[in-house]
Amino acid sequence: MTSKTRGYLFAFLAICIFAGQDAITKYLGDRYPPLFITMIRFWAFAVFVFCFAASSPGGVRGAVTTRRPWLQIVRGLLLVAEIVVIVFSYVHAGLAMSQSIFQATPLIITILSIPLLGETVGWRRGAAVLVGLIGVLVIINPVDIHFDMSLLLPLGASVLFALYSIATRAVSREDSAVTSLFYAGVAGAVAISLIGPFYWTEVRGPDWFALAALCVCGTLSHYFLIRAYGLLPAAEVQPVTYFQLVLNVILAVSLFGEIITPNMVIGAVIVVGAGLFTIWREHQLAKRTRA
Repeated sequence: MTSKTRGYLFAFLAICIFAGQDAITKYLGDRYPPLFITMIRFWAFAVFVFCFAASSPGGVRGAVTTRRPWLQIVRGLLLVAEIVVIVFSYVHAGLAMSQSIFQATPLIITILSIPLLGETVGWRRGAAVLVGLIGVLVIINPVDIHFDMSLLLPLGASVLFALYSIATRAVSREDSAVTSLFYAGVAGAVAISLIGPFYWTEVRGPDWFALAALCVCGTLSHYFLIRAYGLLPAAEVQPVTYFQLVLNVILAVSLFGEIITPNMVIGAVIVVGAGLFTIWREHQLAKRTRA
C-alpha cells in the first residue's frame, strides 16, 4: 500500500468516525445540556493531545513553547465555542440541515482571509464564494413561511470554525502543528471546565456507553486525520471531508427520522461544488507560488 493510499484510507476512516461522532452528539444533545457534553468531550480530547505531545519530538515542553500564546489560547476558545454552538444546532436545527449549512465553512474562510490575513482573492474564487452563499440561502430557504431562526445556529458555528481556521493559519507561520493541537485541546478544556460544571447532569446508565463512545470517537477521528495530513497535501484531504455530509444525511434520516427537502439537496450540491472549486483554486495558486 502506497503512502498516498494510506493517506486516503486514514482520511476516510476519520470522516466515517466524525459522522458517527455527530450522530452520538445529536443523541446525547437531545438528553443532556450541550455544555455538559462538550466539557466531557474536551476532557477526553485534552488527554489525547497531552499524550500526543508527550510522544512527539520535544515532548510536552516543546509543545507548550509558542511565539503566539494569546492567539493560541483564542484558538482554543473559538473551537470550544464552535462545538457548543454545533451541539445546540444538532438539537434545534437537525443533523442533516446543520451539516448542509456547515459545508459553507471553506467559503467563509476565503472571505475572512482577506481582512484578517491580508490574502488576495481573485475573481474566480470570489465568484465561487458568491455562488456558495447563494447555495446556503437555498438551503435555509428564508422566504419560506417555515423559516426558523434556529437555522442561524449552524451558520454561526461555521463562522466560529472559520475564525478558528484563520487563527490556525496565522499561528502555523511560527508554531508547529503539535503546539497548535496542544493549545486547541488544553485551552478549550480549561475554558469549558469553568462553565460546564454548572450544567452537570446525572447520566443514565445506558448513556454512559454513548458518552464513552463519543470520547473514543473524538480521539480516533483526530488521530486518523493527523495521520492523513501527514501523508497527503491538505488540498487532497479536504475533498474527502465532504463525504461526511452524505454519511450525516444517511444517519439523520435512518436514526432520527429527519426529512430531507429538495432545497436542502440542491443547496448542499451548490455549496459543496463551490467549496471544492475554492479548495482546488487555492491549491493551484499555492503550487504556482512555490514554482
